[in-house]
Amino acid sequence: MDQPPLTALRAFEAAARHLSFSRAAEELHVTPAALSFQIKQLEDQLGQPVFQRQHRKLSLTPLGQALLPGARAGFEQIRAAWREAQRSLSATSLTVTAGPAFTAKWLAPRLFGFARAHPQIELRLVASLRLMDLQRDGIDLAIRYGLPGAANLTSHDLMLGDWYAPMMSPELSLRFPAPEALRDAPLLHLHDVDFLQPTPDWAGWFRAAELGSAPPGGAHFSHHDHALDAAIGGAGVIMGRWSIAHDLLTSGRLIAPYPLSLVTKAAFRVLSRPGTATQPHIRAFLDWLDGEVAQMDPMTEGRIFRTAW
Repeated sequence: MDQPPLTALRAFEAAARHLSFSRAAEELHVTPAALSFQIKQLEDQLGQPVFQRQHRKLSLTPLGQALLPGARAGFEQIRAAWREAQRSLSATSLTVTAGPAFTAKWLAPRLFGFARAHPQIELRLVASLRLMDLQRDGIDLAIRYGLPGAANLTSHDLMLGDWYAPMMSPELSLRFPAPEALRDAPLLHLHDVDFLQPTPDWAGWFRAAELGSAPPGGAHFSHHDHALDAAIGGAGVIMGRWSIAHDLLTSGRLIAPYPLSLVTKAAFRVLSRPGTATQPHIRAFLDWLDGEVAQMDPMTEGRIFRTAW
């Protein structure tokens, strides 16, 4: 059988996607007449129409419906390969996405060091928790917190050994000198890790401390950085995460006065498309991240670790 006419297939895929010859022609930068001619060539080779043409309405015939999925997948692969080729030629641009809390409390304060060490790399930062398709959205690296197992992506461990513990302002700690005093404390509740089972929350910490049930009430937050800001202001006690709160703990703006801490299998990981981690600009950023993490104080001395349950 003859090879399918690529130009005609391209015209068909665009017209089927838009269900409009005029919009497809505009996308492909050809005239509607030229696009109609290309589709006519395709139909002549197939021996049957792929579109049913009605007044001001275009629809696919059964043959067109059978042809569209493969054509759409094929051209999407071609477009993805083209985008990848363009990105590989632009090794001076690096697009990184990370969650808002990690960006605000850990990444952004350190970025000047990376920019100073690599002035030739233009860094683009996307602070978002939205699930992204790295290929489609043009993302080089995604810094995400969770359990291992991202499908079809290369994973680079960033902060293993993370832990959770009650954290509060130094002033507030004077009112709650012992763990049992937290029964009367204003507790701040976080929901950014509700997807973890078991969840390292106040209920889990009170069970691990053998203090019974956590008291009800208190403010609820969907973002860790907002809860941290509230804790800094003395609004309450947060079940804080070491990796996010590290700089606040080292500066003394927050303290974690009780040794008991919860751990999970979750951690920060840097995700990338397979085969891209060795590209010089991506490798430079990964090495820089590892260097920054190596300088962090693990703050594990004197801590008692329990698995969240």
